[in-house]
Amino acid sequence: MARRGTNGEGSIYQRKTDKRWEASLWIASASGVRKRVRVYGSTRREAHAKLVELKAKQQQGIPAPDKAWKLGAYLDYWLEAHVKPTKRPKTYESYEISVRLYLKPLLGHFSLTKLTVANVQKSLNAMVAAGSSVRKAQIVRTTLSAALTRAMREDLLMRNVARLVELKDEEKEEVEPWSLEEARQFLAAARQHVLYPAFLMPLLYSMRRGEVLGLRWSDIDFASGTIQVRQQLQRVGRELVVGPVKTNSGRRDLLLLDELRAALLEYNAYRQSVSRGSDLAFITAVGTPIEPRNFVRAWWRLCNKAGVRVIRFHDQRHTTSTLLAELGVQPKVAQKILGHASVITTMNIYTHARQKDKEEAISRIGAALLAKPKDHAPRLRGLVGDARSRQSWPSAADFVARITSIISGGPSGNRTQDTLLKSSIEAPLQLRLTEVNWVAERATRRWKLGLVAVNLAVRSTYEQAIQAA
Repeated sequence: MARRGTNGEGSIYQRKTDKRWEASLWIASASGVRKRVRVYGSTRREAHAKLVELKAKQQQGIPAPDKAWKLGAYLDYWLEAHVKPTKRPKTYESYEISVRLYLKPLLGHFSLTKLTVANVQKSLNAMVAAGSSVRKAQIVRTTLSAALTRAMREDLLMRNVARLVELKDEEKEEVEPWSLEEARQFLAAARQHVLYPAFLMPLLYSMRRGEVLGLRWSDIDFASGTIQVRQQLQRVGRELVVGPVKTNSGRRDLLLLDELRAALLEYNAYRQSVSRGSDLAFITAVGTPIEPRNFVRAWWRLCNKAGVRVIRFHDQRHTTSTLLAELGVQPKVAQKILGHASVITTMNIYTHARQKDKEEAISRIGAALLAKPKDHAPRLRGLVGDARSRQSWPSAADFVARITSIISGGPSGNRTQDTLLKSSIEAPLQLRLTEVNWVAERATRRWKLGLVAVNLAVRSTYEQAIQAA
């Protein structure tokens, strides 16, 4: 008689219909309700291995899914239940496009739990081979990774296969921001435009397009001289949507410069005549929000009018960041002006080294390395036979001051790691070098004299010993 299994041990038996082996086990589901989970195998050994795996997950506290999800169905659920309520509208739109156009047609028929790295890798490679850019494939992978991460949090998956997919690096086009002369030339052409202050703000403050168009008149405080960046205007689908700025770091207060103040007050007379109660700072001739694409087209027309290179509107942020670096502004301050979450983004992406600066640096190092050596170099003071005093030696005042400040430490120079290593900045460097040379010379003389005396004494004692013998 076969032994009866105990509760929680599970069952293994062969099906009569298809002769496959089936193993079943009662375990808790993700919703907290116990359910019977069945696994199958072509042999009893295979079914038993799957049963052991189910028991291991149960012991680890990993519940069973409430339903067997297909990837396409889960992506729809993820968009509506998690992305839409928690993410910004533009983020939802980007995710929805990736799901609808790429993920569901390529991978939607796969079971969520049976999706593999090879499946995803093959589909993304097919995208690139069909003509999609590497950047587009990266966006699709990011979307899938976000969805699978949510599935892991819901105990539907054990790992995120999208993170293991490899794509070749994107060949990014090098951004060449405007020079200071080009920016001035553009503003001179834009001065007669009705939206002159709207074109001035991006170059002054590196404001994003949506931040300029979403700026409210109430955000401009003429009394305190500040501009508060708090929201942005974007097109999402068929609607113009006003929402929060891109990141929390994008919420910033900026100084209202006199030139911009005058331009805004002049523009306000026109604005009041067409506003129709709108609080937006910049509006159309009929009082409606400005379409972002139309604003960019106006930007391009002014570029042509000014005779400067036509750059993307977003590239003005690179221009401002690079100009701030050239003016010596600290990276942390530039980060706060641009509204970046990290100073690394400001320095590595938005700040550029101009070609002329690189050429000048190469010329300087070339002049230093390839310069012809002088016929003779001045001797160090204090050497044996040097009859001149240290006051007669020439010294470069700027060199002495610079070197002295470095080795002295303290607030007037570069700080040393140990405060006990600080020296007085009043002592001349040349005096220190002379004293060191003098001490070394005196020690050398004493050593030589001692050595001669010892040799003479030894020789004398040796001779006396011979004579006595």
